[in-house]
Amino acid sequence: MALPALACDRLGSGPLVVLLHGIGGSRRIWGDAASGTTRAIADAGFSAVALDLPGYGDSLAATPGGPAAMAEAVAAMIESLALGPAVILGHSMGGMVAQELAATRPGRVAGLVLACTSPAFGPPGGDWQASFVAERLAPLDAGLGMSGMARRLVPAMVSAAAVPGAVDTAMAIMAAVPEATYRAALAGIVAFDRRAALPLLRMPVLCLAGEHDRTAPPVVHERMAARIPGAELCVLAAAGHIANVEQPAAFNAAVLDFLQRRFLR
Repeated sequence: MALPALACDRLGSGPLVVLLHGIGGSRRIWGDAASGTTRAIADAGFSAVALDLPGYGDSLAATPGGPAAMAEAVAAMIESLALGPAVILGHSMGGMVAQELAATRPGRVAGLVLACTSPAFGPPGGDWQASFVAERLAPLDAGLGMSGMARRLVPAMVSAAAVPGAVDTAMAIMAAVPEATYRAALAGIVAFDRRAALPLLRMPVLCLAGEHDRTAPPVVHERMAARIPGAELCVLAAAGHIANVEQPAAFNAAVLDFLQRRFLR
């Protein structure tokens, strides 16, 4: 059965870069009103395609799920574009989807930018994992909805040094995520673990961390980069978990430096 097409914003021409958002996002997180990353990548000489993952934004016809199901949908989208293998820029959950795609469909992946993410969802059965899930389900179970959860979670995820408006932008995008999609995605990432696949990656990889990210802190990226042959590591100052919105100029500069050095000839 054919997978439903994913909604996207597409700009520019050149080598393909696919942008994947996190669990509380949508393709809007890469747009001009948030980070401007899609346009920055296109202006640098690439085909930039920002997707709504299954169940998000305008991809509501696609059934939400975990990284494996999302990776299948992204692989189908890359094939439909007929532009060859893609560099995958994944933020948070999107970084997990990127790793899943690289592990299962390496022929579709030319490179990876793994931003504010990790190769596993914490220690299985550990206190951190249980706390993460409980913290996010509690507002929903209390009937506060996604907007209530966004108001509770986002300010704690963002660095105090974020650019003006970053908190409001991130809250608005999270509030628009369907609750059923969020719950399904959260259930799907709990079992994610691609640590064993890291040494097998043979494409250029940038691990991009936020200095003040408490969800996927720099030490996680350091360990991840150390296990990937030839991986690069960049830590963005004054950024938390939503680094692309908090420090868009620095985030985009780091991404473009990597892309232009490794994929433009």
